[in-house]
Amino acid sequence: MPSTTPPTSTSSGTSGRVNQKLRTRRAIVQAAADLSRTGREVNMPEIAAAALVSEATAYRYFPDLVNLLQEAIAGQLPDPVAALAGVEDSTDPVERVAAAAEFLLRHVLARQGAVRAMIAGTITRPARATRPGLRFKLIDHALAPHAEAEAIDPTALEQLKRGLAVVVSAEALFNLTDLYGLDPEDAIASVVATATALARAAMTPFSGGDVGRVADAGSVRARASRRAHRSDKAQG
Repeated sequence: MPSTTPPTSTSSGTSGRVNQKLRTRRAIVQAAADLSRTGREVNMPEIAAAALVSEATAYRYFPDLVNLLQEAIAGQLPDPVAALAGVEDSTDPVERVAAAAEFLLRHVLARQGAVRAMIAGTITRPARATRPGLRFKLIDHALAPHAEAEAIDPTALEQLKRGLAVVVSAEALFNLTDLYGLDPEDAIASVVATATALARAAMTPFSGGDVGRVADAGSVRARASRRAHRSDKAQG
């Protein structure tokens, strides 16, 4: 007959400790995720305080801040299709690249504390640090219609993607805000203009010159103003 002996207190205690560890780990990850969305500097002491644990406890679960942030932001990354839904019907590579660049930069700006921490970890320990690489997914999706239609030479397409990966990046945004002294909106506009210029230059030889205009600072600011106006109306 099967044993009907109730679980021992030892096994019950072990199960309780395991559940407590899972709850503690989830609390730390959630605190990191919440703080990353504020845009402020993110560090282990703040995360531990928000999770109601000691800093030493947080380090027992995660060896460093980058390791923790990797897990915390994994569920926050937007889907490229949803991110570029506004230009989904467009076949203009310049327009699609502009949308991808602006989306990425605003995403970075809203989470810049976490992004800066991830960049720092990548630079100091490149062998151990892995960043999400959202820019590559956005660039691929932006150029997908032309890649699928073979409307551009594969070598030229690959070079365009590499060039855009340099420009459409947190590093480019922070270079303009931190070192060049631009305000965030001007920095975003500058990066978008450079990205669209690259796209236009790469696509023109394969399109007979029929590609979209380069985005300028005014058009980027106008889109930002319309988004803010819609947001204010929704909140009002």
